[in-house]
Amino acid sequence: MATAADTSQLVQVVALLGAAVVAVPLFRRLGLGSVLGYLAAGLAIGPFGVGWFSNPQAILHTAELGVVLFLFLFVVGLEMRPSHLWSLRRQIFGLGSLQIAACTLALTGVGLALGFLLPVAFIGGAGFVLTSTAIVMQLLGERGDIALPRGQRMVSILLFEDLLIVPLLAVVAFMSPVPVDAGAAPRLRDMGIAAASLAALVAAGIYLLNPLFRVLAAARAREVMTAAALLVVLGAALLMEMGGLSMAMGAFLAGVLLSESTFRHQIEADIEPFRGILLGLFFLAVGMSLDLAVVAASWQLIAMAVPAMMLAKAACIYLVARLLRSRHDEALDRAVLMAQGGEFAFVLYAAAQASGVISAPVNANLTAIVVLSMVLTPLAVLAVRRLLPKAATSMEGIDAVQGQSGSVLIIGFGRFGQVMSQSLLARDVDVTIIDTDLDMIRSPGEFGFKVYYGDGTRLDVLRASGAGGARALAVCIDDPDATTRIVALARAEFPQAKLLVRAFDRAHALKLVAAGVDFQIRETFESAVRFGEAALRELGVDADAAADIAGEVRRLDAERFELEMASGDRRAGIPLMRNNTAAPRPTPFTAPRREARALGRAEGVATATDPAAVAPTSPGPPAPS
Repeated sequence: MATAADTSQLVQVVALLGAAVVAVPLFRRLGLGSVLGYLAAGLAIGPFGVGWFSNPQAILHTAELGVVLFLFLFVVGLEMRPSHLWSLRRQIFGLGSLQIAACTLALTGVGLALGFLLPVAFIGGAGFVLTSTAIVMQLLGERGDIALPRGQRMVSILLFEDLLIVPLLAVVAFMSPVPVDAGAAPRLRDMGIAAASLAALVAAGIYLLNPLFRVLAAARAREVMTAAALLVVLGAALLMEMGGLSMAMGAFLAGVLLSESTFRHQIEADIEPFRGILLGLFFLAVGMSLDLAVVAASWQLIAMAVPAMMLAKAACIYLVARLLRSRHDEALDRAVLMAQGGEFAFVLYAAAQASGVISAPVNANLTAIVVLSMVLTPLAVLAVRRLLPKAATSMEGIDAVQGQSGSVLIIGFGRFGQVMSQSLLARDVDVTIIDTDLDMIRSPGEFGFKVYYGDGTRLDVLRASGAGGARALAVCIDDPDATTRIVALARAEFPQAKLLVRAFDRAHALKLVAAGVDFQIRETFESAVRFGEAALRELGVDADAAADIAGEVRRLDAERFELEMASGDRRAGIPLMRNNTAAPRPTPFTAPRREARALGRAEGVATATDPAAVAPTSPGPPAPS
């Protein structure tokens, strides 16, 4: 029978999950982001809200494991392979060190202006410099910016800031009021223990990790692999903590040591389910730890300190970014995203209090300042996005189309346009290429392709592109509505040009044929047919038989296309024939023609990845994929 204590713990678990399930979707629906939802939920159910939890520090300590797993093993450890770290050395040690130095000086000055003594102002500023990697990575992930160059620069700075916790903890130890003579021997001993722990971890990573995972992989017990991955991460964190270093440093080193392993992706996949849960738990605990009584008692100090420190840090970040030639929009985005304090400030402030550098009330005030800055960051990002005008798109290096001429005008230079153009260029055909995607225009320029800026749906742009004298117009864009408009213009104004068009799906292909195009091909049909043919060969079907089946698929699809063109009815098809595993499978096709003719019926509700086909009147060559 469950005891009262067991029931109470179960109620707390249910409360945590319930608060997250209710708050996070609500805040995301309001456009405020999941981070703010977690923080608000934690505040609501914590000791300073409805009081369902009385000891948020215990939860925060547990949730720090989530930060360790997420920040260091995933984003930093496994992703930052030694070779990758070396390639980012300029950003990590150049941009990162300059930003940290500038922010530390500015924030120390703010602390002095607020009336703190120099040691307290330095500790407060240094802690606030340590940006919340959890919040920034979450916001970058929601925007899909982590893999972009601007995201990688922020990740590099965050890495350097997170590693800074180790020397900062050493600085706090030396700032302790304990007399140097009395503390010299213990400090030397502690430094020796830390060095030995670090050496032991590196040696274990080099000589033991790969053999261990090879043995476990041979056992084919995935749950044991998951347990081993967690053991490595948490064991490394524990070893570093016992050696007087940070848990984060241990987990980071474990991730780096595993990053070059052949088991890297398997380990990452095994720990993935724990990542989001523990990270959400961390944000909930941060919300719980916001002591409203401390905020109320020192509201004037905190009300001045939070905006002053956020603005000072944001200003320094912006100036450093501009000094190193980042664009205005990128510098502003970085400044707003990284203007808050972070989770490692709590560790630094707690160590400073334990060493006697700061008092308990000062620790509480500094912690409240950091937590409020973390709460305000998603709101600041949202405000900047909505209030500030969008930066004008840079047209540097972009030439608008004007007075061009060529045998073929290619409209759209994405993957489809790039591949189809290769055949023309191989025969030295004079082509003119236009597109509206600035990145798609700049990138080919690095490889010798000249792409002009131009919107093919505008008649004046088509004329400036040389459509009036072109022998063929190749419409290769992936917007079916825009394609249809271009076809209508071209047919009316440039009848001398052959019109070759990329179709989206069967319905779009029917419209294009009705509009009088000379050739149309549905964008994925040939690649899908070739894929099916290859699948048959891999399953042991004779190559000639597989090719015959693929040809029959093309013929039946074209036959159905003809039927729909003749009837003018999109519902002319019959339900897609089903695979009857009990019946023998004839080769190539001996199924009744009435059923076979229904191939592709599912395309009636087409998506961008639906199979597509060539018009029966112009089968054409297979489309490149």
